[in-house]
This record gives sequence, C-alpha cells and structure tokens, in this order.
Amino acid sequence: MSDIVIGGDLQVNRLGYGAMRLTGDPGIFTPPKDRAAAVAVLRRAVELGVNFIDTADAYALGDNEKLIAEALRPYADGVVIATKGGNTRPSPEEWVAVGNPAYIRQQVELSLRRLGVETIDLYQIHRLDLGLPIAEQIETVAELQRQGKIRHIGLSEVTVDQLKEAQAVAPIASVQNLYNLINRQSEAVLDYTAEQGIAFIPWFPIAAGEHAGPDGPVGKIAAEIGATPAQTALAWLLRRSDNIVPIPGTSSIAHLEENVGARELELTDAQFEALNALASA
Repeated sequence: MSDIVIGGDLQVNRLGYGAMRLTGDPGIFTPPKDRAAAVAVLRRAVELGVNFIDTADAYALGDNEKLIAEALRPYADGVVIATKGGNTRPSPEEWVAVGNPAYIRQQVELSLRRLGVETIDLYQIHRLDLGLPIAEQIETVAELQRQGKIRHIGLSEVTVDQLKEAQAVAPIASVQNLYNLINRQSEAVLDYTAEQGIAFIPWFPIAAGEHAGPDGPVGKIAAEIGATPAQTALAWLLRRSDNIVPIPGTSSIAHLEENVGARELELTDAQFEALNALASA
C-alpha cells in the first residue's frame, strides 16, 4: 500500500488513526477514564507506522489534543497531527457550528498550545457555520495559514458545491466526510476530491451491522481472505480510491493492531465488486 501526500508536502501512510475514541462517556465530552491506556494506544499506533493522527478541539473539550501531546511529544519525524475547529460543545448532546472569525482564531491558538506545536499540519473546519458566508470562514483560516499557524486547510462534512466555493478562496488539502461500505452518501464528494488531488478522510470507516456477521457478505469475504470484517471493510476503502485515508479509531491496542493489519490485505476483483454492490443492496 502506497503512501499519500496531503497538500503537496505531508507524506503519510494511507491508514491513519482517529483519536476521538480516546474520550470518556457520555458524548465524547470528557477525558478518558484510563489515561495511561489511552497514551499507550497512541504510542503503539506510531510504533506500528501510523503517522497521521486526527483529532478535534471539540473532543473532550480540548483534552484529546492535550492527550496527543502528552503521548507523542516530541513528535517523531514524519508524524502529522490534524485537528479540527469550529464545532462547539455546550453539552454532551450538542454540537453547534460556530464560524465567527474571532472564535476560529481563538480556537487555533488554543489548539497550537494544547498540541505543543508552532504550526498545525492540517487544520479542518469541523462544520461550516451555515449562518455565515463560506468565503468568510475560509478566509479566516487562510489568513492564519499566511501567518504560519496552519500549514494546510481541510473541511469536514461538505458537499461538492461547498467545497468548490471554498476552493475559490484558498487551496483545500483534505475533506473529511462520513463514508463507508454501507453509507455512500458522499460518493460524489469522494469522486470530486480524487479528480482534484484532495485527500478524502472517511470518518466512521468501519460500518457495523448484519452485513459484517459470519453469514453476511462482508463476513463471508473476510473468511475467504483470512481477515476480520473490520479489516475487510478497510481494505475495500483503501482500494476504492487512491486518495482515501481511513482513520479508524479505537481505545484498544488489540483492535488498533487488527485495523493496521488491513494494510497487508488484497481483495480480488470479484471480492471488490461484491463489496461495491452493498451500496445498492
């Protein structure tokens, strides 16, 4: 499996790690109950060659970023830390987009401090604030990019039209949308990003359900190739398009190692097409 270059200069392994799972319940709102175990997962990920770590200032109200710094600083050469901002958490049940320029500038400063870096490798707008012009929100992060506080700009949960509008203001290096074997609602966005040379980061890359059971289509193909259903779902994503960078998250080292094993899997053409067909089914 080849690496991918994000934004022209960030070379990363195409299987990343999403740190959202390293939070407590309820609602991704509190720090992990077992902090030492969470630190161990992050360090093991890097040991396994994972060099793209994704987080957000909304995860555990910023503690997730602190956790990454605690576990990984000083960051090894080539380790890329991506974070997101613009989603506020008034309560465990609420995610509210705020694109006010002053707020975004404040959140970038806080993320820099918590991560312990001078420049954020990839800063993603977690959700566009639909009450403000897209151009205004992109210009805010573009100015921070010009100041050297952000290396590359990404977006999360956007349509093709919204992405095009953002591109008219500044180069966009990545898009992070919900996408997996079953949920293909972002198919058009994936295809457009592939055409544009933009990295596509599917969140929730491993869909659960009956299809992944022993008698389900994913389970059956997994048995054929001597893999788990989760590994098979990730292998499908990695083959689906060269610009895809899955970020499966877990709080378990065993599951982390299982996910990383997907890098070594190869699907036959027939197996790949059978998995493709799950969307229409």
